[in-house]
Amino acid sequence: MSFDGIMTRAITHELSHTLQSGRISKIYQPFKTELVFTIRANGANHQLLMSANASFARIHLTNEKYTNPEKPPMFCMLLRKHLEGGIIESIEQIDMERIIEITIRNKDELGDVQSKKLIIEIMGRHSNIMLVDADSGVILDSIKHVSLSQSSYRTVLPGQLYKRPPEQEKQNPLDLDESAVLKEMDFNQGKLDRQLVDRFSGLSPLVAKEIIDRSGMSNRQTLPQAFLEVFSSVKDHEYTPQMIEADGKEYFSVIDLHHLNGEQRSFPTISNMLDRFFYGKAERDRVKQQAFDLEKMLRNEYQKNKKKLVKLERTLTDADKAKEYQKYGELLTANLYSVKRGDKKIEVIDYYEEEQPTIEIKLDPLKSPSDNAQAYFKKYNKAKNSVQVVLEQMEQTREDIDYLDQLIQQMESASPRDIEEIREELIEQGYLKRRQKPSKKKKKEEKPQLEVYTSSSDLTFYVGKNNKQNDYLTNKFARQDEIWLHTKDIPGSHVVIRSTDPDEQTIIEAATVAAFFSKARQSSSVPVDYTKIRHVKKPNGSKPGFVTYDQQTTVFVTPDEDLVLSLRAKQTT
Repeated sequence: MSFDGIMTRAITHELSHTLQSGRISKIYQPFKTELVFTIRANGANHQLLMSANASFARIHLTNEKYTNPEKPPMFCMLLRKHLEGGIIESIEQIDMERIIEITIRNKDELGDVQSKKLIIEIMGRHSNIMLVDADSGVILDSIKHVSLSQSSYRTVLPGQLYKRPPEQEKQNPLDLDESAVLKEMDFNQGKLDRQLVDRFSGLSPLVAKEIIDRSGMSNRQTLPQAFLEVFSSVKDHEYTPQMIEADGKEYFSVIDLHHLNGEQRSFPTISNMLDRFFYGKAERDRVKQQAFDLEKMLRNEYQKNKKKLVKLERTLTDADKAKEYQKYGELLTANLYSVKRGDKKIEVIDYYEEEQPTIEIKLDPLKSPSDNAQAYFKKYNKAKNSVQVVLEQMEQTREDIDYLDQLIQQMESASPRDIEEIREELIEQGYLKRRQKPSKKKKKEEKPQLEVYTSSSDLTFYVGKNNKQNDYLTNKFARQDEIWLHTKDIPGSHVVIRSTDPDEQTIIEAATVAAFFSKARQSSSVPVDYTKIRHVKKPNGSKPGFVTYDQQTTVFVTPDEDLVLSLRAKQTT
């Protein structure tokens, strides 16, 4: 289900119930198109997330923690000026559209009471968040500016009057009875689900398919009944927040979607559901845009080293012919009397073999018999000497492949902060050039920030999401007798339990997190080793994040995203 009019109605009702009369205490803009408000309401603090992201536009309460920029954007500063300390008077949906208006009462610099509207339009790539003066309707500013050259219908700029998106001239499904529904449908035209989307506001294609499925044969009697059945629960605010996994895809909904025939997971609130559904998705999108060049470089380097290894293996195969060249030289030396200048080949008895077969040796007709023998001895020495060089190069190339494979895996679960640390590491390793010269004034190096989890037994454990974090966690942060975990022979995160004698359940949970943040995330029965920190060593000159260890015990776990999130949530609540 997309964030359609039904979802907008549901979340508006939930937010109104939770945040009505609440006071806005803090406002942040952690990313270009996202805002986070801290609101004190009903004796508790709530985090309200509003996003105008082109792919993941939404609004809901969140338990996620966001890293805020040191210097807030101008729009954030404007919101703080007008809204911090303000009281939420109302949260309303406009008709059945994907538009929410939050009216906020606050005092200006002179102490006069004024009202502002925060308008959230959830409309795909056209999504926006605007601050509007409630009395005049003038836009004070918006998270996205829309000029006349971008839209001939309306401009969204400071000083302009706010104008709603163009009317779609659809019927509001909450105002209709069976006859009104029937009047809008053309059964001869077919494609009834498409007609539902085109003629009634608030419906996504997924809800339309559900109505058709519930109507069975979809005739003039069953279709209106199924339509009103769905919207009866919506009208009465009777929602069933759920996520459905079907055909390898995840869906979210506030009504039952029987036609999907998938695995259903229920949630206590709509915000819980949306927070869970969008967890990681929006961040992955940001990381993908931020680190496209980085990921492309890593994959190119990985493939380059794979090809290099193939070439080295061929070179090694040629080098293995060293003994054959030596044999040819010795056999030619023993048969020089039989060779004449100008001969292109010679057949001799191979006395090295027990059966003493006759073998053919190719000759250079321009060389003398002895020069031909010496040429084979030179080939022998060259091949023999190259074997060690090739073996060393192969070992180094395999290390590079493993290192790059590890970095590619880390990119898949990296946050924006993790990406910057990976970029810095690649600069230090010589894979990338620094974009700008470092300032002469040396900045104090910050300690890597580790992800923190809490087990069912209330024991804390830490996770490194990239090599800088892994090195810091294992070699500096952890204590000698604490427990260290890592997937066995699989690229992944280092995990450290802050305990010298954790219970079995904590070890299993920490191992599950280690497996989740590894290349085996989508696998089952993943082997995870654990041992004391004192048995983990970093060899001199080794790549970042690389360690050796012994005296380990292995457990087998299956990565479970829900478990990982619940253990992380325990830490942040």
